[in-house]
Amino acid sequence: MVVLDGTIVNIALPDAQLELGMSDGTRGWVVTLYALAFGSLLLLGGRIADFWGRKRSFIVGMAGFAIASGIGGLATSGGMLLLARGFQGVFAALLAPAALAVLTVTFPSGPDRTRAFAIFGTIAGAGAAIGLLLGGVLTEYLTWNWCLLVNVPIAVIAIIAALFILKESRADGDTRYDVPGTLMITLGLGSIVYGFSRAELGWGRADTIGFLALGAVGVALFLWWQTRAANPLLPLRIIADKVRGGTFLIAILQGAAMLGALLYLTLHFQIVMGMSPLASGVASLPFAGSIIVTAAILSNVIGKVGPRILITIGPVLSAAGLLLLSRVTPDGTYLAQILPGQILFGIGAAFVFVPMQNLALAGIQPRDSGVAGAALTAAQQVGGSIGIAVFTALYTSAVASSTSASTANPFGGLVDGYSIVFIAAAIAMIVAIPIGWFMVRVSKEDFTAGEGAVHLG
Repeated sequence: MVVLDGTIVNIALPDAQLELGMSDGTRGWVVTLYALAFGSLLLLGGRIADFWGRKRSFIVGMAGFAIASGIGGLATSGGMLLLARGFQGVFAALLAPAALAVLTVTFPSGPDRTRAFAIFGTIAGAGAAIGLLLGGVLTEYLTWNWCLLVNVPIAVIAIIAALFILKESRADGDTRYDVPGTLMITLGLGSIVYGFSRAELGWGRADTIGFLALGAVGVALFLWWQTRAANPLLPLRIIADKVRGGTFLIAILQGAAMLGALLYLTLHFQIVMGMSPLASGVASLPFAGSIIVTAAILSNVIGKVGPRILITIGPVLSAAGLLLLSRVTPDGTYLAQILPGQILFGIGAAFVFVPMQNLALAGIQPRDSGVAGAALTAAQQVGGSIGIAVFTALYTSAVASSTSASTANPFGGLVDGYSIVFIAAAIAMIVAIPIGWFMVRVSKEDFTAGEGAVHLG
């Protein structure tokens, strides 16, 4: 649900804008508000799950997300839709880390833990592409409202299951909240996410520079404060661990490459290839399908080969797939120019997603499982925001300087922009290769035992 709502609304936006009478600027806030609330409140949501109870936080987060989705689906004005999207982000910030924390304490070690996190990573990785398909189906055959209302029945089923299946767990010891740290990181992450969302309009804008600078200061102050706080919001031992730190860096790069590439691939489908929203969603399925199929295979293999090989090979395959996609032309066919790169990109993504959650949460003390899961999700969320902003700037520059547009191929300039985006996403994946090899140095024995991280001090 959380990953799905990052993309499913994109398909519904044109119809929602027309029906609710929103301006182009207001329409953009439908996406930005969700990302802003979600990204800025994640660490607080993770700590609430640890201290208040993971099962309780999961249920409350799920219920709140469903109520907000219902309000958004029944919105009669742009303001009502914006309010709903903001509250979706708030409850997503509680729901996402609570879900990961539940997995962490339910499967503390062994092969079951490896499989559980592989399944979780697969669903999260494929969710963005599936959101595009589901958004297309619901918008074309029902109305845009159902892109939000669909969350309600899903949440009802999940809450009923959670009530009977999940066991409650919470951190022991000191459970006082780090209020100064919470304010600093919320301001810092919120400013970074918002700053990058404004960067799409120009890197030299005062608001872009100002919010990015404010975010950097907020995060720096937060890290300084965490070394002095009696009960820190994010104990620095979580991110100081070399293996976990490397995993977070890869999560940032993976989030940037995947969300950025999927956005511009969807634009290529609809603008250049003339596909409907539904056809565009169907055309995105091979990416999600290759993740799901590959992950099913890798979940049975990872215990034998260990995570280091997978998380190093994954970026290689993803980069190769993205470079294939960068060869798109205005008159190229889907089967020849899109499908091979899409499948290879998806296979590479699965190589990363299968070990990622396990590596990020291996060896975490039970009291820190919620905030550690939140840190991973925050890395992916910030990575996605950075990727979309940077790739949009590159795309705009490439289109402006392109000489490919002509009477015969009016989309030549756009395709030049898409190619640059895919190349930039490939570079992000290439940067991830040495990080995986040199930082994620984990033996397969430690990994399968659930102790995959080397802990400092």
